[in-house]
Amino acid sequence: MEGADRERTEAGFKVRTPVDEACRILQEALEGSGDGDSGAPCGTETVDVDRADGRVLAAPVSSARDVPHYRRAAMDGYAVRAADTFGASDRSPEVLRIAEPAGGNDGDGEHATADRIEPGTAARVHTGSALPEGADAVVMIERVTELESAGELEVEDALAEGENVAPVGEDVEEGQHLYDAGHRLRPSDLGLLRSAGYGRVAVAQQPTVGVVPTGEELVAGDPDPGEVIETNGLTVSRLAQRWGARATDRDVVTDDPESLRVAIQRDLTKDVIVTTGGSSVGERDLLPEVIDDLGEVLVHGVGLKPGHPVCLGIVRDTPVLALPGYPVACIVNAVQFLRPALRWLEGTTPDPHPTTRATLERKIPSEPGTRTFARVRLEARDEGERERNREEPEYTAIPTRASGSGVLSSVALADGWVVVDDDREGVPAGETVAVENWEPNG
Repeated sequence: MEGADRERTEAGFKVRTPVDEACRILQEALEGSGDGDSGAPCGTETVDVDRADGRVLAAPVSSARDVPHYRRAAMDGYAVRAADTFGASDRSPEVLRIAEPAGGNDGDGEHATADRIEPGTAARVHTGSALPEGADAVVMIERVTELESAGELEVEDALAEGENVAPVGEDVEEGQHLYDAGHRLRPSDLGLLRSAGYGRVAVAQQPTVGVVPTGEELVAGDPDPGEVIETNGLTVSRLAQRWGARATDRDVVTDDPESLRVAIQRDLTKDVIVTTGGSSVGERDLLPEVIDDLGEVLVHGVGLKPGHPVCLGIVRDTPVLALPGYPVACIVNAVQFLRPALRWLEGTTPDPHPTTRATLERKIPSEPGTRTFARVRLEARDEGERERNREEPEYTAIPTRASGSGVLSSVALADGWVVVDDDREGVPAGETVAVENWEPNG
């Protein structure tokens, strides 16, 4: 870097906003843009339950009916009147008549059962089938002997009323509270909602994101010397989709103020605009000036590494996240700012990343006042070592040798990263650390 550019860069980032403060500023900028009491600034919509996996409920949900809504057999056997089995035992079974299936023999005799039983009769039932009228218990198939020639049944158990019967509402009662607003639906939730009488549910709309890669050196493929294959747009748009947004990956925009201005204005219909590249203070880093001209720069320069030259702004109530062009710095900033922004827009808060405890193999250096994200790979300790010291973590965290913010493989081939807090000056070897898996599968 030449002298003038170096001075400009150093002058531009003498003061770096702490990560937590930058997140607070961004969150405050998103507040007040909601649609009333829904809690989801990006609005709500109603969708079919079978399309609601991963969506966020916009309102509390209570069961619309009892589940089950009828008394059902809890196992295979015979539905009986408990009073008819009084005194039954192996040595002195009670004999009951077998009731005819409803409708007679309809070709499905194995599953058919009687609609009603009279005193002294029993009806064949299967697990989950409705209990015939008049019945109040089920005797297990293993505790009966069928006398086929006589159409009768020997019952060897004395049953109590309700025995082996699932009552109405055993699973869920009508009106029972199921979920709060803000709950992210899982496949098991969809099944319960459908059982509870819901075909459609109100959910937060998926935030929309326009992803705009910038840089005159970027190409789609077969780069010449000095050219770079564009990857940030692909990575960020797919991350946004994984985080529940609908992302549009735009074509590369060159380093020209008017072209950048048009690109941002085009995507003001989105809930969030993300640009990659051109966010620092160099001669070709034009985005902060363009954002400030169109709206307002909220933060420029954050105390994190890699990726401190991030710019957070707002244009006509639309947040604009200008992420650095180096791939690793771009990913780190997307995780730190885009991910929570999407959660706030749908009315939720970001969940913590899953972590793995590990022993750090080598020291991780860090500057005080800077939150460092050190990429590591995990290596399981051998069985003998684990047996000798069971108190130690099961894994060793090995910092990647390639740690530059432009080395994409240092993230793609790592198992996660160790976060060194702003107030620490590195982490010594041998310390137990939490390795964040910021990109879990599924």
